[in-house]
Amino acid sequence: MILKHKTYLLYGLLCLGMASCADEDDDNTSAETTKTDADYIGKEVGNFLAEEWYPGGELGTTDNVSAGCYEDETPAVTQMGLTEAFNKGEAFFERNFNSGTAPFSGLGPAAVRKSCLDCHPAYGHGKRVDRYTASWGNGYLLVVYHPADGQNSDDGPYVSEVTGMPQTLATSPFLPPIDEDQIQLEWKRLMAMESGLPMQFPDGETYELIYPEVYIPESAFNTNPTPYQTGAVAFRLESTIGIIGTGLIDAIPDDSIKAQYALEARFGVDLNPAMWDKEANDWAASALYTANGVNRIKKFTYACTRGSLQDGAGANAIWNITNVSRSDRPYLYTTNAWAKKMSETPSVIAAIKANSASPYYADGTDEGIREAVNGLLQPGTNQFDNPWHNFTPEMSDENFWAFMVWHRGLAIPRARNLNDPVVQRGKKMFNEIGCQYCHRAKWQTTEDKLWSPTILTAKSLNLPVYRHQTIYPYTDMVQHRLYMKNGIHGSWCRTTPLWGRGLSKINTGAEDRLHDCRARNEIEAIMWHGYSKNSDAYESTLKFYNLPKEDRDAIVRFLQSI
Repeated sequence: MILKHKTYLLYGLLCLGMASCADEDDDNTSAETTKTDADYIGKEVGNFLAEEWYPGGELGTTDNVSAGCYEDETPAVTQMGLTEAFNKGEAFFERNFNSGTAPFSGLGPAAVRKSCLDCHPAYGHGKRVDRYTASWGNGYLLVVYHPADGQNSDDGPYVSEVTGMPQTLATSPFLPPIDEDQIQLEWKRLMAMESGLPMQFPDGETYELIYPEVYIPESAFNTNPTPYQTGAVAFRLESTIGIIGTGLIDAIPDDSIKAQYALEARFGVDLNPAMWDKEANDWAASALYTANGVNRIKKFTYACTRGSLQDGAGANAIWNITNVSRSDRPYLYTTNAWAKKMSETPSVIAAIKANSASPYYADGTDEGIREAVNGLLQPGTNQFDNPWHNFTPEMSDENFWAFMVWHRGLAIPRARNLNDPVVQRGKKMFNEIGCQYCHRAKWQTTEDKLWSPTILTAKSLNLPVYRHQTIYPYTDMVQHRLYMKNGIHGSWCRTTPLWGRGLSKINTGAEDRLHDCRARNEIEAIMWHGYSKNSDAYESTLKFYNLPKEDRDAIVRFLQSI
């Protein structure tokens, strides 16, 4: 590891400096600040180019920087005449789904949340909570896996008995795969950094770090078998990320991302072998995501599991979070173990037997009902063509199109206070300590050759496009490892974009950061990057730690402004 750190010091590619940033101070929205900004917006100021005022480019930035700005459509949506579809798609994000009211039917037979908005309060990053419930404001998704070391390793495969995003909701008469009342969540105070960094800066200012511990007893699992019967079990939390600007991220060309991976590989940065083949100096086979015969590079989610916004992220979530079927998703988001357990549960069979109108009624016998329940709840059963009950798609192709217009059409707010010498100083220090290498500021969208599913292209349903835009998301689109205590499942985490995060508090009421909201402010987010000397960001964190307070504060102000 010494050689690794020397390499990072030599080339400066050592960071993932700050995976999250922060809220806008109250004075940022004052009349005085607005007036000062107005004199400089769109102009080169200090070490900021004129274009940096518009981090989403001309087609992707909203001038609105007040509460509610995360909900704004991009100028591209307006110019393409897609506002009506955008507003309709917004309703599918905000409204609760239920078991039988079109066009918001779905929510079952098991679900993670009733609506997308529950996980993304006010369209932002999830909030830190003290108790796990499938309710508004809890942006957490549970991670249930078999730890690689049989104890508490961050690595290891997901358990197969519950879905990858475990469900704690179910429609009657079914029981949820996990009884959320039994989920135990406790926030622990970190007593010491593994790296040896003191919990006090050299000038005497202190900071405090917390982290979550989650435990779910075997009795909480309504599956057969339970995860405990197939191996040791561990748990993590992953918070939803902000959804603003995701269409612009989708517009970054794959060849540009490949060039970034190749650059970091050339300078000795450790890259996830599942994404980058070191020997071939090229993508690993598992880095490719194929949809309708088209290969795209995986770039969405912390774990880089999806290669296109139109077949991943929200497009996937509108199906599996609320379990809403559509013509291209005729399967339920469930597991075999849950289907088996429900078919064996006396209360489920009795309730269905008493309701001859139930789609699970079959011939009304216990045996027939058990077969129908097990068959229909299986994740491999086509819900539109099966022996028990032929359902119809719950979300029409046109409604899915509206949802994707909305998702790809969310704007990034304009930057603020770039004329402030403190903010300019913060940018300088951010770059000098090495954070810029992982939180790469600038990208070009070129042609924005977006992939779109057949259910949209067959009907010539267009989506917002962002051609030839210069954007400033502050991410290298590459995965790194921070080795935090009770860290992220899988260890590797894509660098989180920083743009727009300075407006989190006025939009969502919270400023929690990092993959599980353990950081309550920017300082905590930064210092978590230095928990371990193995962290890809340790050297940058050490430099931040040794900065004078005025420089640390300047970096925070910079993060609040971009």
